[in-house]
Amino acid sequence: MPHILIADDDRELCSLLADYLGRHGLEIESVHTAEDAIARLQSGQRKPDALVLDVMLPGMDGLSALRQIREFEALPIVMLSGRGEPVDRVMGLELGADDYLAKPCLPRELLARIQALLRRARAEVGPEAQTERRLGALSLRPAERRAYHGEEPLALTGAEFSVMLELMRCTGQTVSRDQLTQIALHRPLERYDRAIDVHVSRLRQKLGAAGVDLRIEGIRGAGYQLIEGA
Repeated sequence: MPHILIADDDRELCSLLADYLGRHGLEIESVHTAEDAIARLQSGQRKPDALVLDVMLPGMDGLSALRQIREFEALPIVMLSGRGEPVDRVMGLELGADDYLAKPCLPRELLARIQALLRRARAEVGPEAQTERRLGALSLRPAERRAYHGEEPLALTGAEFSVMLELMRCTGQTVSRDQLTQIALHRPLERYDRAIDVHVSRLRQKLGAAGVDLRIEGIRGAGYQLIEGA
């Protein structure tokens, strides 16, 4: 049974979500501060399969917690933004969240997002995903969920890893935003949805900072293309 950690200070909401998600095959654990979420992830106990992290938490806020968590943990993370402002959602994605939802959200929608990320995680360890993929000095090892530039590790989130893997598989070809959303987030591209664009932007930054001799070109109205030679 997948184990999901929810970090939200609304105890009534946590109880409601635990009941609903529990009835749909998920084991739910709740904490109510960012500090407790970080402590739980570093505790050495069974690692959750995914984290649901609220932006507005007492003490340390969810975005600050996300920044810290991404320094040591790559598990799938869904952010909940009560303010619902696009800038909050984009900031969460830029700091390493895999997906986001505006609050209040329907438990059914949160369930769908969690299940999508869990499907992605399962797909990335399936038989077809085991083969290491190389392009120039960049290598992706799906079985380990690790990326390397030469011998140096390249820290990618789960969504970024999935986007990079698909772009490498289709090097020189245009991959649509809808296809990348399905591959990286296991859900359809929604209207005004910029999540995949933020993930691509972060990938570009990381590739550039590491000196990777590859570039991701945006093809207007079509999607993205990976090209050798920065």
